[in-house]
Amino acid sequence: MLKWALIFFVVSLIAGALGFSGVATAAGSIAKILFVVFLIVCLVFLILAFVAGEILL
Repeated sequence: MLKWALIFFVVSLIAGALGFSGVATAAGSIAKILFVVFLIVCLVFLILAFVAGEILL
């Protein structure tokens, strides 16, 4: 999922540099959404690892 967020971010940067502001905005929004979903999934798995006792601090 992080890979797709980075791909959409790069597409957004390229589209913005070429003057396609609508495409850049859409790709940027998709990248933000995917990144937030990625962070939520990482947080859930981290909490599950703590509950299972796999991570020792």
